[in-house]
Amino acid sequence: MTAFESVPAIQQAFAEMDYICSHNIATCLFVAHHLGRPILAEGPAGVGKTELAKTVARYLDRELVRLQCYEGLDESRAIYEWKYGKQLLYIQLLKDKLNDVLAGAQGLEASMERLHAHEDVFFSENFLEPRPLLKALMAPKGCVLLIDEVDKADHEFEALLLEILSDFQVTVPEIGTIAATERPFVVLTSNNTREMSDALKRRCLHLYIPYPDRELESQIVGVKVPGIEQALREQLVGFIQQVRQIDLKKHPSVSETVDWARVLVLLHAHALEEAVVRDTLNIFLKFEEDIRRVRTELPGLLRSADKAADGPAHAADV
Repeated sequence: MTAFESVPAIQQAFAEMDYICSHNIATCLFVAHHLGRPILAEGPAGVGKTELAKTVARYLDRELVRLQCYEGLDESRAIYEWKYGKQLLYIQLLKDKLNDVLAGAQGLEASMERLHAHEDVFFSENFLEPRPLLKALMAPKGCVLLIDEVDKADHEFEALLLEILSDFQVTVPEIGTIAATERPFVVLTSNNTREMSDALKRRCLHLYIPYPDRELESQIVGVKVPGIEQALREQLVGFIQQVRQIDLKKHPSVSETVDWARVLVLLHAHALEEAVVRDTLNIFLKFEEDIRRVRTELPGLLRSADKAADGPAHAADV
């Protein structure tokens, strides 16, 4: 089957790789591939943005090149740097050849000209250390480039991305412009901790991935934790959906829902009993004040989860 042949084909292929892909996500992937545009995937942490890029790499059977963003990330860590240690080692090894290079030179100026004639030897691709962005451009068969949590990087870093995302090339002053042999499939992720620049957004297709609705989250848990009983799965998802309605410092993510499901299976639970839930709140709640808040509302949340599990589920695109 041809990659990105149709939206339904993408959904089916991703489902076979245990990634439940909504129609909205599949459409964005289809358009991004055929237009050659990067995807800026935004949404809460833990809803599957990073996993989306990993699944695309598996789907295309390409290498995944990941750049994890952080405050202070600069060109030397993101694009390239020189192998200074290797340069110094070669200089030491070639010291004995220095007399041959300078043979016949008269005076300091002539000697410097001789040395300048050989300086490019140490600033060639042999001494270049590609970092993720340059590595993605140099991949001979293409790759999937994941620029993860781009909102954690400084505003200045976005300027470094513009040339790459516009023309898929980068300029190394000592060598020249290096263009992609085959354009990578680019996915940028953001947890919305700050607003991205208009210039960056213009170069990308926007994809917002919210928390899934109850039916979709139940499907995800069923795929990721196949050993869980259906009744427990419906209860668990209904409970998590109710918890997300509470004003907490951090709402449970989909990945934490999956973790909790695995824990309940490990504990041989068949239903959400108050004692078991109380003892395992720390699996999906990461702040003590959130745990205390949920504990105080636990009986009501369990009743609501039971009602939600008994009621019909309605699918919605994410």
